[in-house]
Amino acid sequence: MTKDEFGDKLVIIIQARRSSTRLDDKILLPVCGKEILVRMTERVNQNSYKCRVVVATTNNKRDDKIVEICERENISVFRGSEINLLDRHCQAALKYGAEIIAKIPSDCPLIDPRIIDKVFDYFVSNYEEYDFVSNLHPATYPDGNDVEVMKIGALLNARKFAYKPHHIEHTTPYIWDNPDKFSIGNVEWETGKNFSMSHRFTLDYFEDYLLIKKIYEDLYPDNPSFGLNDILSHIERNPEIIRINKKYAGVNWYRHHIKSLKTISPEQTKII
Repeated sequence: MTKDEFGDKLVIIIQARRSSTRLDDKILLPVCGKEILVRMTERVNQNSYKCRVVVATTNNKRDDKIVEICERENISVFRGSEINLLDRHCQAALKYGAEIIAKIPSDCPLIDPRIIDKVFDYFVSNYEEYDFVSNLHPATYPDGNDVEVMKIGALLNARKFAYKPHHIEHTTPYIWDNPDKFSIGNVEWETGKNFSMSHRFTLDYFEDYLLIKKIYEDLYPDNPSFGLNDILSHIERNPEIIRINKKYAGVNWYRHHIKSLKTISPEQTKII
C-alpha cells in the first residue's frame, strides 16, 4: 500500500468534550489566541498523510460549543455517545467511510506531527501484518504524543465483544488486552530514551495548562510547526519550565485500572 492510498483510507479521530473532572473546559482554554483544541487540530493536520481529521464530541448540549468552534474553523465534527467512546469512534469512522482509524485524544496539544507520521509509516510498512499499531505499549515518547492506528475491522470487533467499563470508556483497551485476537505492533522512540514517565506534555491539570501555554508562547510565534526536539531543546535551556507540572509526571488514567489492564504494569503509571 502506498502512502497516498493509506491516506485515502485513513481518518484521524480526536475525541473531545468540555466536561473534565480535574480541569473543566480544558480544551477551550486559550493558547496564542485560539482554543487549545484548535491549536492541537492544527498540529495533527501537519501530518504528511493528507487524511481527514475529525473531532468526535458528544451529544451533550454543553458540547454545542465544540461544534460551533469546529464549524468556525472548518474542522470536520461528529457527535455521539458521551460515555461509550468505543461506539463514538466506530460511528465516526463509519460516517466518514474510514477503513483505517487513528485515535488521538484531545489532551495532547503538543503532539508532534512527525511522531504521528512515524506511527503511520510503521503501519503502512507492515500493513499485512498488523491490525493495530501504537506508540504506547510500551510507551517511550514524552506523555502527550499518543498515537493509535487500527483497521476498521479491529475497531468494530472491539465494539462487538468489549464488555468491561474501561474497554467502553477508553476505546482501545480491549484490543491491547487480546493479542490472541489482534495482531499488535508498537513504535518506540528512535533515540532509545524513555521519557514517558518523566516528561508530561498532556493536559489534565491546571499546571499542565500553564506548561503548555508557556511552551506555545515561547515557540509558536516564530515556528508554528515546532516539534518535540524543539520543545526538549527549549526545556534544556529553560529547566524551570519542566518543573511547572513535575508533580504530575507519570500520572495517567491507567492508575484507575491497573488491576484490569493486562498490558499495563504498575511501573507505567503513578498514583497521586
